[in-house]
Amino acid sequence: MTMKTFPSALFFISFFVMSSFASSQNVKSASGKNDNILPVRGLCISAPKSKNLDEFIKFINEELAPRSVNTLILMVDYNYMYESHPELRDSLALSESDVKKLVGACRKNNITIIPQIDLLGHQSWASKTGNLLRFYPDFDETPGIKMPEKYVWPNADGLYCKSYCPLHPGVHKIVFDLVDEICDVFETTAFHAGMDEVFYIGELGCPRCAGKDKAELFAGEVTLIRNHLAEKNRKLWIWGDRLIDGRTTGIGDWEGSYNLTYRAIDLIPKDVIICDWHYDRPDQTAVYFAMKGLSVISCPWRNPDNALLQIEDMQRFRSHSTPEMKDRFLGVIQTIWSGGEQFLDAFYGRKAEKGDNTQVNCFKAMFKRSQDKN
Repeated sequence: MTMKTFPSALFFISFFVMSSFASSQNVKSASGKNDNILPVRGLCISAPKSKNLDEFIKFINEELAPRSVNTLILMVDYNYMYESHPELRDSLALSESDVKKLVGACRKNNITIIPQIDLLGHQSWASKTGNLLRFYPDFDETPGIKMPEKYVWPNADGLYCKSYCPLHPGVHKIVFDLVDEICDVFETTAFHAGMDEVFYIGELGCPRCAGKDKAELFAGEVTLIRNHLAEKNRKLWIWGDRLIDGRTTGIGDWEGSYNLTYRAIDLIPKDVIICDWHYDRPDQTAVYFAMKGLSVISCPWRNPDNALLQIEDMQRFRSHSTPEMKDRFLGVIQTIWSGGEQFLDAFYGRKAEKGDNTQVNCFKAMFKRSQDKN
């Protein structure tokens, strides 16, 4: 594939030499001055297993910090030794001392660390049920849909990932115990709840949700999580796909919604941070979120061309918007979906990736180091 011409070296020099700390609400640099170019320059990746912790910290110190990455979303889920609900721990999960090492490395490098637990959707993957529904099967929105021995898509049940029932009277006690514990140990003022690709919501077979408005159900769950976090002055981050009309835009039912949850965009609190992911095209839906009063971050994956266009778009949106709109365009975060260990294997050359459109190539293009100015 022929690569498009990258933005000029001047753009990258101006982009990456700026100071490197940002908060999720009123994003400022470490020196206290407004970071006017791109406040958030981040990476979203699975939290390392305990055995891979040292190399991951090396990656933070030697690769993220020099590239002026200032935000790290760690997809933790059940990869932590929860004290509140030890039954939900993964095997070989991170200990409290492991997490403190991650926190220390990020603090030293002025990187905001944000833990993620997938809430509402993504309670299963392929043929495997996630820990929450395995131990609390009564939380399942679709208990009548059984996990297949061999998963294929599409399938007769429309099964992509299971969801928990947002109206189950017991689910939030468990979920919020986990959220509070992981936020406390990571010493964070922000939490990422996932909430992407929710295909099962308001299902007819659910005795609590049947007949309910799907947008109101989705917005209600977002608002409930947001309000819980706000009690301790923490901000909620979510993926943005369920808030986009997939049919009208032509974006489709993965990066957008076909089940009417998109109307929730007018129902959720305006201080929820939206991570707007688009992988095959650099769709400019960040403008849509900003016009709805929401702060937004563009999130590429593995296509370097698209990622660089998304960076240019975000910079242009900030430069050519009204004062009311400008500060809602927060920046860019690359997403890594191969797993952290697999990504580092490719990054350090232990396993080769094929083609131009790879996560490593995208990472290096997005966070290109400034060249020696001498």
